[in-house]
Amino acid sequence: MEQISLSHIAITAGILLILTGLWGILTQKNIIKMIIGFSLFDTGIHIVMVGVGYVQGKTAPILDEAVNVKEAAAQIVDPLPQAMVLTAIVIGIGITALMLAYALRLYQKKKTLDIQKFNDLKW
Repeated sequence: MEQISLSHIAITAGILLILTGLWGILTQKNIIKMIIGFSLFDTGIHIVMVGVGYVQGKTAPILDEAVNVKEAAAQIVDPLPQAMVLTAIVIGIGITALMLAYALRLYQKKKTLDIQKFNDLKW
């Protein structure tokens, strides 16, 4: 029987978070719950990106005594997926903060967070 690798677990968990976040975005009426759904969706994407970039048996891209310089390309992993995930985390935090500020402003104006009560731009 084959063992389940860590990357398969990460990708499966990430897809479950993506689906849970998508469900929260599409089905909830409360703006805060929609923002939480977006955060779950965003986190799921990050976990999938890390799972796809994981290479079993390789080491971090740090050249020291543990990694021979001549064989470094065969022993280390590509740092690009981790850099992309860190950038995406920072962008996701900024977008979440913007959505929360916008939700606070909407609550101050309308005294509700129910999305169906906002019909100012409806035809």
